[in-house]
Amino acid sequence: MSAARVGVVTFPGTLDDQDAARAVRLAGALAVPLWHADHDLKGVDAVFLPGGFSYGDYLRCGAISRFAPLMGELIPAARAGLPVLGTCNGFQILCEAHLLPGALTRNEGLHYICRDQRLRVETAATAWTTEFAAGQEIVLPIKHGEGRYVADAATLEELEREGRVVFRYLGNPNGSLNDIAGITNESGTVVGLMPHPEHAVEDLTGAPSVDGRGLFTSILKRLVNA
Repeated sequence: MSAARVGVVTFPGTLDDQDAARAVRLAGALAVPLWHADHDLKGVDAVFLPGGFSYGDYLRCGAISRFAPLMGELIPAARAGLPVLGTCNGFQILCEAHLLPGALTRNEGLHYICRDQRLRVETAATAWTTEFAAGQEIVLPIKHGEGRYVADAATLEELEREGRVVFRYLGNPNGSLNDIAGITNESGTVVGLMPHPEHAVEDLTGAPSVDGRGLFTSILKRLVNA
C-alpha cells in the first residue's frame, strides 16, 4: 500500500462507491470515503466520482449533486489541479459542474444499455491514462440510459483539436457525437467517461477484460512520483 490517498465520493443514490474503493485499493492506494455533505476533502491526493443515480437523477443526471457541499470544495480544488475521475453518473456530475464541457443526454433509441463495450484509447497524456498507449483498444462495461455525449460544434472542434477526447466508442452504443466515450479538461487532470473501469479490475469478476486497471495504476504512478 502506497501513501497515496484517493477520495471516493458517495451521494444519495450512488451505487458504485464500494466497487470504486476496491479498485483504488487493488491498485495500491488508500481509498478515503467522502460523503456528499462533507465540507472537507480530507487531504486526498485525487478524487473518484463513481456511478449510480445521485439524488435520484431528478431534474437532470448530476444536476443536484453539482450543488452538494462537498462539490463546493471539490470544484475549486479540481480547477487548481487536483486529479478527478468521474465514471457514468460521475461524468454527468463533472459536466454539470462545468469541470468538463458538454452534457450527457438520453441514449439514442431511448433504451437503457448494459453490456461490455469496446473502446479506443485516444490519448495517454492524462493523469488517468498514462499506463495505456494511444490507439490501444480495450473493453469496459457500460450501464446507462443517459450516456449520449453532446456538445456544440465549437466545443467538439476544440476537444478534437486539443486532443482532449480520451476514449472513443468502437461501435457507438448510444449515439454520442464523434463516438465520444470520455474526455478530459485542458490540463489532463480531470477525466470523465461513461464506461465503468472499476468493474474491470479483477480476474475473477472482470471478464472479458481487466482493462480498467490501467486508470487506477496510472493515477497511482502519478501520485507516487509527484
